[in-house]
Amino acid sequence: MDATLEDVENGPAEYFHRVLDGETIVVYQGNRAVAEIRPLAETDKLRPVGLAEGEFVVPDDFDDPLPDDLLDAFGGR
Repeated sequence: MDATLEDVENGPAEYFHRVLDGETIVVYQGNRAVAEIRPLAETDKLRPVGLAEGEFVVPDDFDDPLPDDLLDAFGGR
């Protein structure tokens, strides 16, 4: 299905539901295609949350400012 950018901006829920139903929508601005909205392919390759739980410890000073010499070495000033 094709739609103009204005159509999608004015009725996003309609296009979202069409994508949920499996449609691919090509969005045009003028005569130029600018986007494709499509369902994502299902995959088993997503990493489960907490996969590395217990494998490492984040130190208490993790978010402390870096030392001056390290900032200087990386041009962070």
